Amino acid sequence: MYNAYSSHWLNHFITFFFSTEVGLGLTGFGVLFSFLGIIMLFDKGFLAIGNILFVSGVSLTIGLQSTVQFFTKPKNHKGSISFGIGFFLILIGWPFFGMLAETYGFVKLFRGFWPTAAVYLQKSPTFGWIFHHPLVTSLLTRFRGRRVPV
Repeated sequence: MYNAYSSHWLNHFITFFFSTEVGLGLTGFGVLFSFLGIIMLFDKGFLAIGNILFVSGVSLTIGLQSTVQFFTKPKNHKGSISFGIGFFLILIGWPFFGMLAETYGFVKLFRGFWPTAAVYLQKSPTFGWIFHHPLVTSLLTRFRGRRVPV
């Protein structure tokens, strides 16, 4: 039996599911194009496309409002500004300095996520053996901050 409420709920679920999938795909392609831009001696075209795909992918994955809130948090101002300056430097033709500024901004923006990523990689069957080496373990415990819930 057709129910208008269930159809409405299903449309929202499908829209959310596909926008999240597309967002993750765009984010992945953004990382790929940025990597190719670095390999090709800081090709500004690849780097610019990578940045556009990465930011649009994050926006689709977590939503536009959450993206704006994330980039405008007071503790993320330094990272957001340096990421934006780096993007601008890439667009005007200074890809090396732009990537330096973007890397600094990326590290500042996602600094709360690194401990969670390290724990995930330690438990990973593919990369876990690397992270159980005594040298790597001592480095991780020295730089480990608070874990962010995922």
